[in-house]
Amino acid sequence: MKHNVVLNDVFGFIKPLVDVHTMGIYTVANLLRDCGYTVYVSKDDVNEAVEQIQKINNYSLVKSWILKNGITRLGFSYRLDPKEGCDYFLKLYHHLKGDNMFVENGGGMREIFFAGLPDTCELVKGKTAGAVLVFPGNESPTETLSMLGVPEDLIPSALSQNNTYDNMRWNFAKKLIESERYKQEQPLDHYGYAECGSENDSYVARLRYAREKHALPIIRTHSGPYNPNRMEALKEYNSWCKDLAESRLLDVLSIGSSQLTQSNFGEDWEGKANGGGVPVNSEIEYRTIRENAKPMLVRTYSGTKDVPGLARIHEKALNISWHALSFWWFDELDGRGHNSLLDNLKEHFETIKWIATTGKPVEPNVPHHFAFRGADDLTYIISGFLAAKACKKLGIRHLILQNMLNTPKFTIGIQDLAKGRTMLKLVKELEDDCFHVSLQARAGLDYFAPDLEQAKIQLAAVTCLMDDLEPDNDNSPEIIHVVNYSEAVRLATPPIIKDSIRITLNALHEYRNARSFGKVPNMKYDGEVKYRQEALYSEAKDAVVLLEKTIPNLYTPEGFYKVFVEGFLPVPYLMDQQRKFPKATMWHTAIKNGGIYVVDEEGDIINTVDRYRKILSSNE
Repeated sequence: MKHNVVLNDVFGFIKPLVDVHTMGIYTVANLLRDCGYTVYVSKDDVNEAVEQIQKINNYSLVKSWILKNGITRLGFSYRLDPKEGCDYFLKLYHHLKGDNMFVENGGGMREIFFAGLPDTCELVKGKTAGAVLVFPGNESPTETLSMLGVPEDLIPSALSQNNTYDNMRWNFAKKLIESERYKQEQPLDHYGYAECGSENDSYVARLRYAREKHALPIIRTHSGPYNPNRMEALKEYNSWCKDLAESRLLDVLSIGSSQLTQSNFGEDWEGKANGGGVPVNSEIEYRTIRENAKPMLVRTYSGTKDVPGLARIHEKALNISWHALSFWWFDELDGRGHNSLLDNLKEHFETIKWIATTGKPVEPNVPHHFAFRGADDLTYIISGFLAAKACKKLGIRHLILQNMLNTPKFTIGIQDLAKGRTMLKLVKELEDDCFHVSLQARAGLDYFAPDLEQAKIQLAAVTCLMDDLEPDNDNSPEIIHVVNYSEAVRLATPPIIKDSIRITLNALHEYRNARSFGKVPNMKYDGEVKYRQEALYSEAKDAVVLLEKTIPNLYTPEGFYKVFVEGFLPVPYLMDQQRKFPKATMWHTAIKNGGIYVVDEEGDIINTVDRYRKILSSNE
């Protein structure tokens, strides 16, 4: 079914609504647009229809979307259970073939392709006798475009950029993994303080002890089994908790809770799709996890409705190590919840005021969610700062600043350093005797290849990148969120989690040792990183000052709402919101010199402050 791509081809992307993973779709859509192609991403009504394509009118809705937009090449994405993904895809595929939608039968579609987990891709290839092009996730941007048949002269030159720093980290990590020294890595000394494992244990107590012992970073990871049987899933997860607790490798157990836990906690789930994750539905189930996890600390996702209520439950049932809140996200914007944007912001501000009374830290899960939807690097930095300052104004005394590297995954290392350092510098300017910032570094969600040996190398390489954020500070990052190396293939089990932590710790220790002997460069003094950081910092600082001067009550729900709806924080690839938030989605972004920038119709970079002034003048 493969046909050569022509410039008038129109690409469409579709996925079942139950799968909330959209980053790969945004990335490829962005790449194709940069090559000059028209791209459509299906909206929620179409995504919902494709889940049950056999129902009356559902196929007609999908077909109408394809024909109305003149789609000639259709991509289908699903990153959850392989069998379910294959079934969803094949039902649509056979409907399209039976309806003569492809060119060989007189239709207008030249090709359909599938992106998902490697196991799902293998199933799809087998069931279609290799007729369908599949993308298991290990492709570079240029490889993706080439596989789609995009002519080489249309692929932006920035995508093939190669650089010494990234090559150095890769070679260092490759030797480390091949040596297998990481398998001997021992747990850090994090458990000798009086409160450890007690009802009064806390992140702040563990941080203080680890700092005194020169034994940072605190290690966190996110996990949870997939099992359609709710009680079996909980039983399995509790056994994981005991296993991980015994290893003493993990400090903070992050519960990979299900979508229903976040959106319908304590309700009747009969007939509702779970979509994967740990299906916790009562305070008792939370307490059981907490007990089995000791002496680990525990955290989990916030809710997508009644955010304050679920935060109180997390505090009481889990003694949660810190609260993670998404401000603009996990609501109508991304489909993770039904709260309107303004109501979600109001609930978040109310929740943070209450958290301040508990003394617990807050982690704003903000910048990377903008990046997932095509935002530029300045928006990544500015959104992170705004959320941090709001937390301080609401009384939070300890902030967990998450910096997700490799987002998007084709960001080059020196740009990641400049971007991360800029956000960290801005947020640390807020520090005083009553406000402390802990940097939490992590790899990107779509960074890892499905080849597990390659993914191990990537995990070690990104650990080096984390350490280079503040290479002269052995206490930085204070927290590493270890993204397990199997993420592109399958959910991580305890053995994989433990190996991922060992790889991270060993890479950190070996890289620091190599730097001290001059075997790797000290990136503190890298001129290109410094130049990029100074440019980003100056632009971000001026942009924040302008916002604070011109947006009334900026650090309120209404202020944050205005900043979003007026387009100060652009999200060009936000799905299904172009009609409701046209100013937020009107801007274009593109890859430029290894980073992401807002550009005009000619592809030239638009200065953030100039863009802000244009928005303000249009509202006068």
